[in-house]
Amino acid sequence: MTSENKRPSGEDSLIARYFKPLATDPGAFALDDDAAVLKARGEDIVVTTDAIVEGVHFLSDDPPDTIARKALRVNLSDIAAKGALPAGFVLTLALRSVDEAWLAAFAGGLGEDARSFACPLLGGDTVSTPGPLMVSITAFGRVSEGKIVHRSGAKPGDRVMVTGTIGDAALGLDILNGGAVTSALAGDQAAKEMLISRYRVPQPRNALAEVVREYASAAMDVSDGLAGDLTKLCAASRVSAAIETALVPTSKPAAALLGRGVTNLEALISGGDDYEILCTVSEDHVAVFAQDAARAGIAVTSIGKVIAEQGAPRFMDAHGNAIRLKRLSYSHF
Repeated sequence: MTSENKRPSGEDSLIARYFKPLATDPGAFALDDDAAVLKARGEDIVVTTDAIVEGVHFLSDDPPDTIARKALRVNLSDIAAKGALPAGFVLTLALRSVDEAWLAAFAGGLGEDARSFACPLLGGDTVSTPGPLMVSITAFGRVSEGKIVHRSGAKPGDRVMVTGTIGDAALGLDILNGGAVTSALAGDQAAKEMLISRYRVPQPRNALAEVVREYASAAMDVSDGLAGDLTKLCAASRVSAAIETALVPTSKPAAALLGRGVTNLEALISGGDDYEILCTVSEDHVAVFAQDAARAGIAVTSIGKVIAEQGAPRFMDAHGNAIRLKRLSYSHF
């Protein structure tokens, strides 16, 4: 995102109106240069990038402020899972046309989140596209040297922990698509709105970053589905895990829908878009990890244990019987 000192182009005018006010970090140079500077302060710089695409990660009629928030928050979720604190982000926005009202709402939502998460805009690019709307963000975080939490550190005997609740976003998407959950919750507008909000506006657990850095042996965020993402973590750590599915935390609406047979366990743990933190913690640190998480205002739940073998995690029902999952996670391809 650059703006030169000459007659502004359409892109320059768009940037000046909607995005320059978000570039509050001195290293962004008020978006008047071709690059930004992110100064290291004796820390490691963590870099992550995620794109969200119309029709894949959000719906064409989703409110523009929620699209902006989701685009930033899915990246902030990765930063949190690495035990890092947000430092800033760059934005690429591909638009079919310039809709001033849409852009004002988009920039408003993005700006509010940039301020509340202390993650200022550093730069980026705006382009036109004949295809679907696309928002790509690359976010930067800071963590003490050598302290990033990888996927690859889980050890046999560690407890498998997850924040928040699982499956709400998948149910919210089902509502927006007019699925079975819509009619099942016909008389409960509050539940429908909560589930839709969980899909549209993730809640990245950045308040837990320091606790994750202190106690987690391995961590990642749950973006494609708990079952699939745990499989990835186990593969990176060369271990497996035994998961008690009855312990997987669910919200009251999700638990009720599960009990009524409107949804099933596989849909909840493979649906994706949860953006919770999945991590492993040694047995002797579980209690203090949970206490510190509670002080940060974030619920954590132990759902199983890391075991000393390689292969996909085992998922078991309340009676200890193995559950075979046809699908582990969302896949783009």
